[in-house]
Amino acid sequence: MLGMFIGMMIAYAGGNTYIFIRGLQTLSGCSTGVKLLFSVIYWCLAGAMFLYFMTRNIDLPKWLTGTMFSVGSAWLIFTLYMVIALLVTDVAGLFLSSLHHGFVYALGFTLLLLLAGYCNYRHPKVVELNLTTDKHIEGGEMKIVAISDVHLGDGTGKKALQRYVRKINAQQPDLILIGGDLIDNSIKPVYGERMNEELEQLKATLGIYMVPGNHEYISGLEQCEEFLRLTDITLLRDSVATLPNGVQIIGRDDRSNKRRKTLGNLIAQTDKSRPIVVIDHQPYKLAQADSLGVDLQFSGHTHHGQVWPISMITDRMFEQSHGYRKWSHAHIYVSSGLSLWGPPFRIGTNSDMAVIRLTSTQKTE
Repeated sequence: MLGMFIGMMIAYAGGNTYIFIRGLQTLSGCSTGVKLLFSVIYWCLAGAMFLYFMTRNIDLPKWLTGTMFSVGSAWLIFTLYMVIALLVTDVAGLFLSSLHHGFVYALGFTLLLLLAGYCNYRHPKVVELNLTTDKHIEGGEMKIVAISDVHLGDGTGKKALQRYVRKINAQQPDLILIGGDLIDNSIKPVYGERMNEELEQLKATLGIYMVPGNHEYISGLEQCEEFLRLTDITLLRDSVATLPNGVQIIGRDDRSNKRRKTLGNLIAQTDKSRPIVVIDHQPYKLAQADSLGVDLQFSGHTHHGQVWPISMITDRMFEQSHGYRKWSHAHIYVSSGLSLWGPPFRIGTNSDMAVIRLTSTQKTE
């Protein structure tokens, strides 16, 4: 893990150095003052994310921390696509002597791509699934809205949360499942904007159930639990909840807890003749969940990489990196996330909210 982090930092520094040098070359005919101003602004933007993480728990004005986070996270994706675009224009310039403004073309392409990615992020997909189980459900069926990876904090603020709450409530769900990472990197901005006021507006007749994600651990799990007590959200940590209609929900603690219970131990606490729904933030060992008799599992965490080509990496890392799949028995849905971490762009991926109608094929006597 440390090696991967160091590698990413080297790649980020190298990419930004490449962009900076090409930018200075483009400004070769400008005065020293212009080049100096460009240098200062450029490296402030490139270092904004690091400055945010160093100060995120310090009592700074919200506008300042919010600006550092927004600029710094956006710069991560700017760097990725600007490097790709520059490489293309620089290689093309070797064969096309008329291509004198490669940096300008690359910059224009990157900014247009980021604009399209931002617009895509602002419009999450609603994925409707009609699933069946041969186990009995009182009333015959239930409607579930399942979301994950909202990442409330400096990136996803109260206004965005208001939109999400309206979107969820418009479905009139019987049950709401939250697959972890509701909170982002710090609980401080969540309290600061009193986001519990919006979460209290969520409505579901059978309740709202959530499991921790790795970011609840990053933010401080105890503080997150204390915050959730201000809402109607029930946090499940290696525990089982049985709904009035007989459906059983297993909420697994995140893999950040190295001592979390096994899925087998949790299933042993259930009635296997009734539907078993598992919420597990990170979608690992899905074949095992299928073999143990899970009827429906909901996970998140992957974000499907958020942007291409990182989505290709998550496709290789996970058995199921996003979307719906029917295994031999289990229905499994891995959300790309209702919101996202950091950069507000979806390029080659989509934010999503699953609306699941679970129907029993067992006839009511």
